[in-house]
Amino acid sequence: MEVLVINCGSSSLKFQLIDSDSEKVLAKGICERIGIKGSVITYQPTGGEKELSNIDMPTHHEAIDAVIKALTNKETGVINDMSEVKAVGHRVVHGGEYFSKATLVDDDVIKKIEECNYLAPLHNPANIIGIKACMKLMSDTPNVVVFDTAFHQTMPESAYLYAIPRKYYDENKIRRYGFHGTSHSFVSKRVAEIMNKPYDELKTIVCHLGNGASICAVDGGKSVDTSMGLTPLAGVIMGTRSGDIDPSIIEVIAKQDGLSIDQVINMLNKESGVAGLSEVSSDFRDITQAIEDGNAKAKSAFDAYIRQVVRFVGAYIAVMNGVDAIAFTAGVGENNKFVRAAVMEHLGYMGVKINHEANDSRGEEVMISTEDSKVKVFVVPTNEELAIARETVEIVNK
Repeated sequence: MEVLVINCGSSSLKFQLIDSDSEKVLAKGICERIGIKGSVITYQPTGGEKELSNIDMPTHHEAIDAVIKALTNKETGVINDMSEVKAVGHRVVHGGEYFSKATLVDDDVIKKIEECNYLAPLHNPANIIGIKACMKLMSDTPNVVVFDTAFHQTMPESAYLYAIPRKYYDENKIRRYGFHGTSHSFVSKRVAEIMNKPYDELKTIVCHLGNGASICAVDGGKSVDTSMGLTPLAGVIMGTRSGDIDPSIIEVIAKQDGLSIDQVINMLNKESGVAGLSEVSSDFRDITQAIEDGNAKAKSAFDAYIRQVVRFVGAYIAVMNGVDAIAFTAGVGENNKFVRAAVMEHLGYMGVKINHEANDSRGEEVMISTEDSKVKVFVVPTNEELAIARETVEIVNK
């Protein structure tokens, strides 16, 4: 069964065509600069050459049309026509409290996603545009939405409520939602498979460390706490995002520099984090090199980042009253041995022992703790597209 997985941004559209039976990617690509002069589609069939084509894409409708033409191209396409695609799975950033699992799209589902736009104003509207474009151009194909927030809907009230007047939750649903849920779910399930243990009996902490980063406590197959909050700005220090700060900082900076709240929030999202602290880069490869070159600010940023990750991991061990496994995933988690080692060095009190030879790997699924380590530690490459395809098939086959 072929599933088309779509991830729409405001001016981009990533796609993968996946054979759900073999779980192999048949083709993938990205449409960029949608609605901007110079729009382009990059397309690559598995095992084939990457192709780049300049196509006018004023809206996501034209982008979806370009994807369809690429997939069905007589020379480089991987299917004869779109009737071979049995379902479309869409990544949607925010489902609010409406959605705790993947859902088949209908008018009511779209309306509820639109009602969550105020919670993810940069992402949800673009996600909806992509859904509507697919429904129009592939009218006979079922569309399924998979939410970044859904996995975290199992968090208890004590984990998701903010200590602000209750009316803001009751009336406006201001609360912790968490993100990267598809990744946290995929990785925690994979850990159970690797350990050959029942998923609903394990206590796992997943460290999704990319340019955006979040930590999640998974107890018995359910998310019970996570570091991101109402928005993806909260939690650990990230590439360009501040993570948790004293909220009063916003007022102080706004007054001192004569900035609006929007300008300060933009700074916290795009100019802070590791990039802001180091004044070098948001990329940990650059940070690592700068540290080797003796850059004190880069070392300070690295140390602050590690401390934040360790604080959340330690807190979640306490929340779950123990931990069986810890997993590192996403760009930094999968590829940076220095970050993993630095975090693990703080967990000796839990009986964590690092296998330095295994930890020398990059981007591979591997256990990086020793055999006698009381807590098993893994690197598990995330695959959100495959996770979306799996959930899409499950919904369509119901």
